[in-house]
Amino acid sequence: MAGAEVDHGSGRGRDPAVIARLWSADTTSAQAPAYAEHLRTHVLPALNTIEGYAGTMLLERTAPAGVEILVITWWRSVEDISGFAGADPEQAVVADEAARLLTRLDRHVRHFRLVMEDRPPAFLPR
Repeated sequence: MAGAEVDHGSGRGRDPAVIARLWSADTTSAQAPAYAEHLRTHVLPALNTIEGYAGTMLLERTAPAGVEILVITWWRSVEDISGFAGADPEQAVVADEAARLLTRLDRHVRHFRLVMEDRPPAFLPR
């Protein structure tokens, strides 16, 4: 069967197996590559040192005002997110260097628990 089932724990109030942290911002088409490079060279190395960090996705789409970006980071638990976000896990973490590349940025993030995932075998990481 394609895809992967998610371990939801016992269902007795335990944290789900995976939490997605979503943050969005806007930038210009000229600055979008610089933001991606900042994420790759500054943010990802720091995230990889945090217990419970499970990956990142950067998505872009063309918008009337430029480029909309969506950053999704994956975490094992909400508690693990505090190793990155500090005491307020809903607060966005944006370095000044990154903020200078953006025309608009969300000051807060949203968290979702992964309920289901399906990826055809052709699209699974190799």
